[in-house]
Amino acid sequence: MANILTFDTRMEAIAEKVKHGERLTIEDGLYLYETDDLLSVASLANEVNRQKNGDHVYFIENLYINPTNVCEATCSFCGFKRKPGEEGAYTMNDEQLLEYVQKRWNDNIREFHIVGGHNHEVPFDYYLNTVSTLKKHYPQVTVKAYTGAEIEFFSRIAGISMKEALQELIKAGLDTMPGGGAEILTERYRLKMSPDKASTDQWLEAHEIAHGLGLKTHATMLYGSIETKEERLIHMDRLRQLQDVTNGFMVFIPLAMQPRTQSMGLTRRTSAFDDMRTMAISRLMLDNFDHIKAYWINIGVQLTQMALTFGSDDIHGTLIEERISHAVGALTSAGITRKELVHLIKTANKVPVERDTFYNIIQKY
Repeated sequence: MANILTFDTRMEAIAEKVKHGERLTIEDGLYLYETDDLLSVASLANEVNRQKNGDHVYFIENLYINPTNVCEATCSFCGFKRKPGEEGAYTMNDEQLLEYVQKRWNDNIREFHIVGGHNHEVPFDYYLNTVSTLKKHYPQVTVKAYTGAEIEFFSRIAGISMKEALQELIKAGLDTMPGGGAEILTERYRLKMSPDKASTDQWLEAHEIAHGLGLKTHATMLYGSIETKEERLIHMDRLRQLQDVTNGFMVFIPLAMQPRTQSMGLTRRTSAFDDMRTMAISRLMLDNFDHIKAYWINIGVQLTQMALTFGSDDIHGTLIEERISHAVGALTSAGITRKELVHLIKTANKVPVERDTFYNIIQKY
């Protein structure tokens, strides 16, 4: 492997595995988390990414929509949710939904990214109607809606299986699912941090069912709180095991935990070293994923640019008015322009590629 900067025998053994396309173990991943030689980890990840994607770096013009912030769950990391009747609680009706989109609309938007609270005050039909209303008025836009955890929630409130819930959503116009709700896919973590949401197995099952119904979906990992490095790697391993079976995941998105409020200060955030190392290790562990996304909302535009040499080939999108990360103290802006994204990519000596949701190329810059 080119540009290996260490003579450490363990790193050399891992480099040989990567060079020959052998899958890294969780023990290999732990070594990559522990080694001081971060630049060699980056070099390996960068080479793997080049083999998969060349110098292409992808982005999309998208609009976030959060139809409701009312939620039954009590996730310790969330600042977005409200209880029914609480100040600031809202649930958009059709008119409000369309008004929200119209105020932010431009003709370059290719994707609606829809995530909201687990609102048990409204029926499953509400969630179906959100999708069908958007599809009716914007048929050309991809609807990326509802996490695996939301699918499990829908099955409970509607008294139907997750497969039946997904089939109804697809009939309404669902095109793909976002990767949220995964957090960390171990039960120790979920029992402490998100006890009211789908279990590890349920989240994975929701995506497996979606893949079986023909949907390509996304996968995330929310890191930087109580999880161990081993749990992060177990999370990646469970995703790649499912990917071996279905090949239904398009991209993996490591998400840095945001503090509950901005006043918590920077010491409560993940470090730049941890962010870059996790990006690179994600690229190396997830050998059967085509794309690794650097989410600039979480790590900022400068670290996102750095991530392009640490294994990432996607910087997400324009994100018109992102709310959820900002509700818990993200310090970045809520949106970024196409011009800024193109500049960020070009000044990293990469090729900016505007894509659709499914990584079809719209335009190279």
